[in-house]
Amino acid sequence: MTSIDLNADLGEGFGRWSLTDDEQLLSVVTSANVACGFHAGDAPTMRRVCDLAAERGVRIGAQVSYRDLAGFGRRAMDVPPDELAAEVAYQIGALEVFARAAGARVAYVKPHGALYNRVVHDAEQAEAVAAGVLLADSTLPVLGLPDSRFLVVAAAVGLPVVTEAFADRAYTEAGRLMPRRLKGAVITDAGAVVERSVDLARSGVVRSHSGRDIAVRARSLCLHGDTPGAVDLARRVRVGLEEAGVHVEAFV
Repeated sequence: MTSIDLNADLGEGFGRWSLTDDEQLLSVVTSANVACGFHAGDAPTMRRVCDLAAERGVRIGAQVSYRDLAGFGRRAMDVPPDELAAEVAYQIGALEVFARAAGARVAYVKPHGALYNRVVHDAEQAEAVAAGVLLADSTLPVLGLPDSRFLVVAAAVGLPVVTEAFADRAYTEAGRLMPRRLKGAVITDAGAVVERSVDLARSGVVRSHSGRDIAVRARSLCLHGDTPGAVDLARRVRVGLEEAGVHVEAFV
């Protein structure tokens, strides 16, 4: 049976400000990318999300970012490699404390926002992120786009790699995500997202923004927790996958 993991960005609150409906999304997804305090998240939020994830058997992932609370981690930054590696390890370590307190562990690492997009093509920044993961735990799998520099570098240093796709983001013909600043970069039509999810899981194919079918082989499927109607959309995606004969399960 075809199977796929569903991951979502969670814990993206800070102080009195909240964004994602963590409790409801954790009833749908199989892996939770938890903000570690650099683009969003704080200690109480991290602890709460880890507790909820552990209760529901959802895998806990560290979503590491540039240090950019004001820009939600979506602004381009130039961080020296040694500093970036240390900050990646720092974020993983912070989340690990709360994961272990909940009776679980950090099961994987995924970069966020501008960092995610940067390491697709920037070998130096990709090497720094991989070095940070190695510093924290050399057995941790990392999530990224197929054929990205990050996954190539991570595999070369012995980190397990997991390819992922995005059901609610538009793709270029090169298999890369369209920049969010462009019109149509985020897909909000629920029917279209469900259809794309099934195509990705069963055929490894997604329709690019220009209308061309491209191959995107992925073991995990990301749904953004900060999009309008995220919970309802996630539920519809999971139902659509299961009705299409796709088994939804964590990759670790």
